[in-house]
Amino acid sequence: MNHPPHHEPDRPHDLVGIGIGPLNLSLAALAHPLTDLHTVFYEQHPTFDWHPGLLIDGATIQVPFLADLVTLADPTSPWTFLNYLKARERLFPFYFAEHFHIQRAEYDAYCRWVSDHLPTLRFGHQVDAVRWNSERDLFEVDFTQLDTDGEAEALGRTHTRNVVLGIGTEPYVPEPLTPLVDTPAVPVVHAADYLDHRDTLLTAGHVTVIGSGQSGAEIFLDLLRHRPAGHERLHWLGRTEAFAPMEYSKLGLEHFTPDYTRYFHALPEGVRDRLVTAQWQLHKGIEATTIAAIHDELYRRSLHGGWPDAVLTPGVRVRTAGRIATTKVELHLEHIQQNTRSRLTTDAVVLATGYRERPLDRVLAGLDPYLRRDSSERPRVDEQFRLVLDPSVTGSVYVQNAARHSHGVGTPDLGLAAWRSATILNTLTDHAPYPLPTRTAFTTFGLEPHPHVPPARQAPRTLTPLVDRR
Repeated sequence: MNHPPHHEPDRPHDLVGIGIGPLNLSLAALAHPLTDLHTVFYEQHPTFDWHPGLLIDGATIQVPFLADLVTLADPTSPWTFLNYLKARERLFPFYFAEHFHIQRAEYDAYCRWVSDHLPTLRFGHQVDAVRWNSERDLFEVDFTQLDTDGEAEALGRTHTRNVVLGIGTEPYVPEPLTPLVDTPAVPVVHAADYLDHRDTLLTAGHVTVIGSGQSGAEIFLDLLRHRPAGHERLHWLGRTEAFAPMEYSKLGLEHFTPDYTRYFHALPEGVRDRLVTAQWQLHKGIEATTIAAIHDELYRRSLHGGWPDAVLTPGVRVRTAGRIATTKVELHLEHIQQNTRSRLTTDAVVLATGYRERPLDRVLAGLDPYLRRDSSERPRVDEQFRLVLDPSVTGSVYVQNAARHSHGVGTPDLGLAAWRSATILNTLTDHAPYPLPTRTAFTTFGLEPHPHVPPARQAPRTLTPLVDRR
């Protein structure tokens, strides 16, 4: 490839975003009306693309529709979900549907609508490197412009005062299961690619779903509903001690507030690490409605006698896995509580084993000498979501969904997207364009009182007569 480097206009950007998922899309939407802020966002995919393999019919997102890209920071924004419905002339149908949690496919369509209207987004642009230019006091961002087939078309470089990384997560396959990925004759797919292989899985003789989180539950339910009664031939395995519901009590949900995020960030590193592991049920459990739907479907299939040919076993880990001949997979299982072992032969496997944060090292290799790390060699992140850099670097690198170790379980949560985006934008401008609440939870996390919280206003003693609106 001999294309000369393509340079964007000489004026440096105030902010360059890398990756356009929901979190950076939120940032771009809230930055859009700030005309004094010069921004651009790069994404290697040709269009907005949000977990297409998991847009199962009927599957909902796990946060209310108010947790859209902007509402919790600016409900008057033109990029709210409600304004999307209005633009599509679907506001009244949504009103009568009374759905607080919308379908994933609808959330994806909403995000695509926003991305189609924001002029600062550059799809088909792969960021290759970020460096600090000490002579210009600017970051250099090198990128490759891709054609419609994903092939390199031109090289480019731009300069910016600040960078925000929103490169998201990638499918995770635990080490004992990695041999399964190399079994092309047997359908072994990660949940992220489920819909692409659904027809093959529905016709497979026996299917095993591994993973006891929401994705595993949704995929098991979808397979169960579409395989013949009495001949389901399904196994669902999970490491957790039970197919447990996600913590969804109102006070439990306050772990996904700015208040808790600030509290968590101030804790010692070792305490934070222990909490992230212990709080799995806050974000890795299964929605109670999905659990109910699975039980209802299993019960319906038992109405005329007999039990469905479906085995649901929690508390199981896969020790090793491999092929039998070329058409089957053998899983070596261990029951954790019983300390017993067995083998399971299956014709197809769905790995609902979750996602992991994409490592930042590739994109940030040029900044490695400036990065400050914690005792586990992870990048340190300050309270405003900025990587802690050497003081000689006068610009900032912000991170989205890459700081669970420093900001807790709410890091990937869509409900905090608008607040985090507003926090970032407020640090970039002389005036805070998005005033944020000083208190967001009834719970006080720790012995220190909430800072800068004004006293509650006393209700008036005079009662206002009720108006009959009938």
